[in-house]
Amino acid sequence: MDRVLKDMEKERETLQIWKERVGQELDNVVAFWMEHSHDQEHGGFLTCLGCNGQVYDHLKYVWLQGRQVWMYCHLYRSFERFRRAELLDAAKAGGEFLLHHARVAPPAKKCAFVLTRDGHPVKVQRTIFSECFYTIAMNELWKVTGETHYQRDGKAVLENISEDGKELPGCLGRHQNPGHAIEAGWFLLQYARRKGDIKLRMHIIDKFLLLPFYSGWDPEHGGLFYFQDADGFCPTQLEWDMKLWWPHCEAMIAFLMGYSDSGDPTLLKIFNQVAEYTFCHFRDPEFGEWFGYLNREGKVALTIKGGPFKGCFHVPRCLAMCEQILEALLRRLGPAPVVCSPSVPSLGGSK
Repeated sequence: MDRVLKDMEKERETLQIWKERVGQELDNVVAFWMEHSHDQEHGGFLTCLGCNGQVYDHLKYVWLQGRQVWMYCHLYRSFERFRRAELLDAAKAGGEFLLHHARVAPPAKKCAFVLTRDGHPVKVQRTIFSECFYTIAMNELWKVTGETHYQRDGKAVLENISEDGKELPGCLGRHQNPGHAIEAGWFLLQYARRKGDIKLRMHIIDKFLLLPFYSGWDPEHGGLFYFQDADGFCPTQLEWDMKLWWPHCEAMIAFLMGYSDSGDPTLLKIFNQVAEYTFCHFRDPEFGEWFGYLNREGKVALTIKGGPFKGCFHVPRCLAMCEQILEALLRRLGPAPVVCSPSVPSLGGSK
């Protein structure tokens, strides 16, 4: 029994430490984007930000506009400390920018990939991702505000899907890599949770979390490789060396969610391993936010904090989800037991 209590106390201590670290980091990351990315002149967000937040490119990527609107609304809805007017106002400004400029040729629903700062289309992709992030941003904004003109019905995405459920010809495929497998893992875990299927959860943990982790973790320098082919080798030396922010974010979510579902201490140990590496190598304690690109040794390869694909999404979403899971795990453990000290008899005699 003592061993069980000690294990519970050790687990509670680990979870509490990470909850505090993750919560503080979430506050810092959101503060970085709120300070540096809001375009007060044209609306929307400037996401091409250097190390200390300076803007190095005024192009606006529709993926990142939609993601930041969604992120702000999600924080506003989910955390009491983020229920602030300036956060909601920024999300609405981003939503209005998308409503007025994201569509290439209204009333057609195809969205641009890149816009100028004032909203003119620069580039269009044949993938569905601009439409996806436009749709989820508007839907989340509608949930927060109740304003029906933000509500989307998904047709912008469905119009670019063929009858067999695949993207239309010309859409780009994806490389096979550990990050994508782990990302798929925590999405599938959410599906298995809704179904209440414990056997499916265990299968997902084995196939989409543990197997990709053990094949993708760099045994020499730590961190997750980005690209790997079926034989475990990366296509080029450059890609072999590259370690990116988002697979590490997805892994933190996935292994913590897997631990929450299974109670397997191995998964908590792996979460610790990934989170320690990520906080140590990607986090910038000087200017805030996280670097996105490391070489194999874990040194910063690019000092930018935002660009065409990295914005206010993967890092704060990871931190927000981890904070919520950690809080739920701590609630499940219950309050720490109160240890009563034995009474000490008085040493002095009566007078």
